[in-house]
Amino acid sequence: MQYLKDAGLESLPGGGAEIFAPEVREQICADKIDGTGWLHIHQTAHELGMQSNATMLFGHIEKYEHRIDHMSRLRDLQDQTNGFNTFIPLKFRNGDNDMSHVTESSLIEDMKMYAIARIYLDNFPHIKAYWPMLGRQNAQLALSFGVNDIDGTIDDTTKIYSMAGSEEQTPSMTTEELVVLIKQARRRPVERGTLYNVIKDYGTVEAAEIV
Repeated sequence: MQYLKDAGLESLPGGGAEIFAPEVREQICADKIDGTGWLHIHQTAHELGMQSNATMLFGHIEKYEHRIDHMSRLRDLQDQTNGFNTFIPLKFRNGDNDMSHVTESSLIEDMKMYAIARIYLDNFPHIKAYWPMLGRQNAQLALSFGVNDIDGTIDDTTKIYSMAGSEEQTPSMTTEELVVLIKQARRRPVERGTLYNVIKDYGTVEAAEIV
């Protein structure tokens, strides 16, 4: 990790967290490092002065207590290191995978997840809704349920999300489209960097801009 930092790496993505509970992890991602190992990697990064993100895959075979356990471990580590930038709840999609028989969570359940995450993870500065997976309209809705980041422009050349059954079959959105989407939700669009540094502030929302 120190070698990577010395080479210029400033932050880590949050993928691979899935659900920390061993009994669930064994069923959905037994080939990945366990939850304790994932947390140790991020703790090490934080102690070296690097920041990172955290994710949670929800809406499959896990129960509410597994979600709370997952967020509790993240919150405890954040209390120790203050190294997490954002928490990203990732909605499980059941297309073309070994869990296609599992029913996906409803939109109401999704919004509850974001709202609870915002309340419970009060030491995380940001909660992100990943619009290519949720769909742009649902991500826009999430801005009213505790979310303050919907990610940015993307060109899903690998089609990973569309293959899994995401709302966006060809995820692509321009900066201009993102600005309009955010302003329609009566939020202030700000372009940011990986470390949440402000690159461009698109200003307050004017009534005339709401359509």
